[in-house]
Amino acid sequence: MGYISPDGLANLKKYAYKGVDKSLLSRYVLNPFWTWLVTLWPTWVAPNVITLSGLCMVLLNFAMLIYYDPEYLSEKGGADGPPHWVYFTWAAGLFIYQSFDAIDGKQARRTGMAGPLGEMFDHGCDALNTTLEVILTGRALNLSRSWWTVASQSAALANFYLTTWEEYHTGQLYLAVFSGPVEGILLIVGLYVVSGILGPTFWDTPALTFTGLEKIPFITKYVPNKGLNEFIMAFGAVVLAFNIITSYINVYKAKIASGDKAFQPLWHLLPFPLTVAIQVAWLSSPSFSRSFILNSPLFVPLLCSWGLQFAHQVGRMILAHVTKQPFPWWDWMWMWSLIGAVDANMPRLLNRREKYLRCTEMSFFLRYKLCLGLPSFSTLLRT
Repeated sequence: MGYISPDGLANLKKYAYKGVDKSLLSRYVLNPFWTWLVTLWPTWVAPNVITLSGLCMVLLNFAMLIYYDPEYLSEKGGADGPPHWVYFTWAAGLFIYQSFDAIDGKQARRTGMAGPLGEMFDHGCDALNTTLEVILTGRALNLSRSWWTVASQSAALANFYLTTWEEYHTGQLYLAVFSGPVEGILLIVGLYVVSGILGPTFWDTPALTFTGLEKIPFITKYVPNKGLNEFIMAFGAVVLAFNIITSYINVYKAKIASGDKAFQPLWHLLPFPLTVAIQVAWLSSPSFSRSFILNSPLFVPLLCSWGLQFAHQVGRMILAHVTKQPFPWWDWMWMWSLIGAVDANMPRLLNRREKYLRCTEMSFFLRYKLCLGLPSFSTLLRT
């Protein structure tokens, strides 16, 4: 992430964490449980160890997915696994992650280890967990290799980016009445439990049929009878829109109170849609309906690569926040995806559509051409 300037180091020493949690579920139900849970940890255990232990639970869940469904096919794609009991372990692993993520700060204050390093490590683990849970949730909802999973990844990362952007401009972390770290995670835990009981194919059940609303002509006239999984994706879009509005309201109030320009922070939202556009451009080769990567085992590695790049991006934002440095507009890690997107779409850019599919299949494996004996891109264009 580069070096911290002397001014940044001076600001780092002055940093103090500030947070606002408006969740009723967190305040009256979960927080008493977390307050008890942290007492089970010895005071010699570092807070970051607790955070990392929680992330390891999620990594174990992810490893189980790769073991039982390495191609990420889902039942619709012909996969036989994972067994239903695996989804219960995913629910347990995610709940443990949430609990450990909630008590690491309590452990830090309990042991006198609170500081900006812990906040950066916590946010980094949260960013990694976001992508892993998108992949696992896509499998539990029987979506897997679909643009719905891409949309879910975009929406989940957008919510995380908004929270980080909001914290950068307001100086404190806001958790609304409905937030991803609390209610959002518990909803996903519930989805895993339902998938464990009824199986992932349950989520393909048409929503209007399941609720009995298909018998009402007025509703069927305007609402398509799509699967429950697609309605859950639509609900996620509504939550994202709500978070965009509430996040900006908080930023607007903070800027007005400090006498700064209220609309200038909106420019700092631009890097995120840019990165999403790069990933979608790579995925939409050779065409949106015939995506080569989306319909191959390479889909999960691409999502993981996207998640790692995002974690680095928001990590730099948090670093800028705790050191009071300028907002990081550019992240060099985007270059890898940008090169991949340009390479995959080169036939379209050069108007060589008759060789489009062939070029796309070759371009993704360009990095392996020496060991596989594939021709170079320039040689292919001359044919």
